Amino acid sequence: MRILIIGGTRFIGVYLTKALVEEKHKVVLFNRGNRPAPDIQGVEQITGDRTDPAQLKEKLSQESFDVIFDNNGRELTDTQPLAEIFQDRVQHFVYMSSAGVYLKSDQMPHVEGDAVDPKSRHKGKHETEAFLTQSGLPFTSIRPTYIYGPRNYNELESWFFDRIVRDRPIPIPGNGMHFTQFGHVKDLAKAMTKIVGNKQAIGQIYNVSGDRFVTFDGLARACAVAVGKSPEEVKIVHYDPKKFDFGKRKAFPMRVQHFFASVNKAMKELNWQPEYDLISGLQDSLENDYLTNGRDKAEVDFSTDEEILQAL
Repeated sequence: MRILIIGGTRFIGVYLTKALVEEKHKVVLFNRGNRPAPDIQGVEQITGDRTDPAQLKEKLSQESFDVIFDNNGRELTDTQPLAEIFQDRVQHFVYMSSAGVYLKSDQMPHVEGDAVDPKSRHKGKHETEAFLTQSGLPFTSIRPTYIYGPRNYNELESWFFDRIVRDRPIPIPGNGMHFTQFGHVKDLAKAMTKIVGNKQAIGQIYNVSGDRFVTFDGLARACAVAVGKSPEEVKIVHYDPKKFDFGKRKAFPMRVQHFFASVNKAMKELNWQPEYDLISGLQDSLENDYLTNGRDKAEVDFSTDEEILQAL
């Protein structure tokens, strides 16, 4: 199949491109060209700005694709022009949404069909899902929780590694017992490839992440194990975030609430199984990204940590 990926040069798209090429698909990337395309033989690249509908039409209206992966649309205005160009001209349109659309709930884990939060910072993604549902386009939506792994540009596992490798205390908001969920980027990419050619997936939404949940404290200890330290060595400090005014500074890399979703539907309907458990995934990220890039020796701003520790 000839497959278009919107994005494809940073994180998820790189792994997805590699996985699709390994399955003998022809992959075309559409992006602004600010970063080099993955060094994968046979991959084409079309340069353009997806936020400009006229440019999208100029660059893509004469192209033909079997499947489109929209990996970086955040608002409806990002995706609607693309969807309209390929209305009735594509076998499958796969949209990268987020489990962040779910409304906070007393009943966990989140499952597909749960209520969404109209005030969520990801509400644009749910609006896009609603548009795709009404458009008649053969679409599938994916809702990951926290994605991690090599090339991750978000402060997630690296936030913990920064403190653990330097033997610093780890300040965790609340009592450390909030449950969260990490999904390895390679597992996400594999699930995405399972959608290609799968007619059962059309019109469906899938949560995709790891198949286990972990507390904030447990995540800190898992990161310590990945680094090669005893989990008992980790000094965890709990604090009440409401007693601090951090302004725009981010004191902790995750939302302070239970945030995890069932992946049973994806496992069953896509015949997919996560390859990485939490420890092996963290080790992969540490060895093939964090240490390789020398971040363990880089200067890190711990001023927010110090503010917390001094107050305690």
